[in-house]
Amino acid sequence: MRYLLLFFLFFYFPFQFVGAQTNTKTNILLLYMDDLRPELNCYGKTYIKSPNIDALANEGILFKNAYCNVPVCGASRASMLTGMYPNYERFLNYNTFASKEVPKAISLPRLFKNAGYTTISNGKVYHHLDDNTEDWDEIYRPYAFDSNPQNLSPTDYWQSLWKDYQTTENKNTYLETGNGPAYEKAAVPDSTYIDGLMTQKVLRDLHHLKDSGKPFFLTAGFISNHLPFNAPEKYWDLYDTSSIQHPKNNYAQKNIPEIAKGNYYELRAYNNIPKEGTVDSQTALSLIHGYYATVSYVDALIGKITATLKELDLDKNTVVILVSDHGCLLEEHGEWAKFTNHKLTSHVPMIIKTPKHKKGTVSGLVELVDLYPTLAEMCELETPENQLDGKSFYSLLKSKSKPSKEFVFTKKGNGFTLKTKNFSYTEYINLKTHKTIGKTLFDHQLDPDENQNIAESPKFQKKVIELSTMLHENFSTCISK
Repeated sequence: MRYLLLFFLFFYFPFQFVGAQTNTKTNILLLYMDDLRPELNCYGKTYIKSPNIDALANEGILFKNAYCNVPVCGASRASMLTGMYPNYERFLNYNTFASKEVPKAISLPRLFKNAGYTTISNGKVYHHLDDNTEDWDEIYRPYAFDSNPQNLSPTDYWQSLWKDYQTTENKNTYLETGNGPAYEKAAVPDSTYIDGLMTQKVLRDLHHLKDSGKPFFLTAGFISNHLPFNAPEKYWDLYDTSSIQHPKNNYAQKNIPEIAKGNYYELRAYNNIPKEGTVDSQTALSLIHGYYATVSYVDALIGKITATLKELDLDKNTVVILVSDHGCLLEEHGEWAKFTNHKLTSHVPMIIKTPKHKKGTVSGLVELVDLYPTLAEMCELETPENQLDGKSFYSLLKSKSKPSKEFVFTKKGNGFTLKTKNFSYTEYINLKTHKTIGKTLFDHQLDPDENQNIAESPKFQKKVIELSTMLHENFSTCISK
C-alpha cells in the first residue's frame, strides 16, 4: 500500500520529486544607473518621460533623500558595494579598484555568493570589468569578451568601445580619432546600443534563473545616462525640441569660493564641445535633450526587465532596487557632469520594491553605503565584522515615517560634505596642512537649488560651527590619518 501511494503521488505530482527546486530565499535584482538625477515624474517632475521607473516607484518604496558618498562612478560603486566610506586615501576617482584599495573587504555580491546565491554582473556594476571578479559566478558586458584585433584584455577592449556610436559618421570619427560627439541620435532598434544588448542578456538570465530554482543576485548595470548621450531616435522624438529649456539657475553660485566650482573636463573631452569657455546655447540644449532621451531609453529597457520578472512569477520573491551611482549637472550653475560637492551631483534616486513591504515614500536621509547592511538584514545574512560604515535602513521599509539618520556624508577631492535635513555644509581642506581653505553652507529649505553660499553670513555662524563640529567629530578618520 505504501509503494502504491508513493507511485500515485509521483505520477500526479512529479514536480515535487524530480527536477523541482523551490527557492525559498529572497532574490535580488539591482538596476544600477549611471548619472541619473532624481528628477522623474515619481519625484514630482514632469519634463522627463519615464513611465516604467514611475510604475516601479508606485509599486515600491521611493526614497526622496538618498545621497551618494562619492560623486564619481568608480569610487561611488566601490564604496556602495563594500559599504565603506571614501576617505583621504581610498575611493578617490573613476579609476578606483575595490580589489586593490580594500582587498580584505567582503563585497555585497560576494556576501550573497557565499550564502549560496548565483551572482551575475551584467553591464557596468563595478566601474572596471576586472575588479573583484571572484564576486561573480558570471560577468558580462557587450563586446568585452569578443575577439579583438588589438589582442587587448576584455577590460581594455570594452573601454575602447563603450562610447558605442552607431551613425556611420560618428563610428568612423571614433575609430579614427578615439573621440566623438557628446550625443547621438541614431535610427536604430533598442537592442543596438550596449544597454539594449545588456538588457537582452538580463532577460535570458531571468529565464535561466527561474529554471534553476536557486536564489540569485542579478544586476543590470546601464551605462546611460552617462556621456555621451546616445539613444535611439524614437526616444529623442519623445521630446519637442522647443520644450527643452536651460535651467533657471544657469549662473555661478553666489559667494562661492573658487575651489568649490566644478571643472567639467569630462564633457570637454568630446569633439563638439569647446576646450574652454562656456558651451553655446544650442549645444547646451542638445545636451539636455540627449540626456532626457537616454533616460527614456533606459526606462523602456527597465520596463522589459520588470515585465519579464512578472511574467516568470519571480516578482513574488524578488527585491528590486533601482539606484544611481551619483547625480549630474545639466548646466545648473553653468556647470556640467559631476565631480563636485553640489547637491545635484550627490542626490540620487533610490527605489526599492519588495514582496513583503507596502508601497510608500521615505523622506528620511539615507546614503549609498547603507544599502549593503539593509539588503543583508532583509535577506538574513551576517555582515562582516569591522567593515561596514553604512547603517541598515530596513526599519524604514516597514515604517516609512520612522526617524532616520541625522546626517549623511559625501566626499569629492578635498571637499567634505555633511548633509542634514535642512542644510548642506562643505569644508575644503588642505590634506597636507589639514587647514580649511574654503567653506560652503546652503539652506535647503530656503535655497534647495544651492544658488547662494551663506557660510560667511554672520546670521549663520552658529550653524557653521555646529556643522563643522559634527563633520569633524563623526568623520575624522575620513578626513585625515
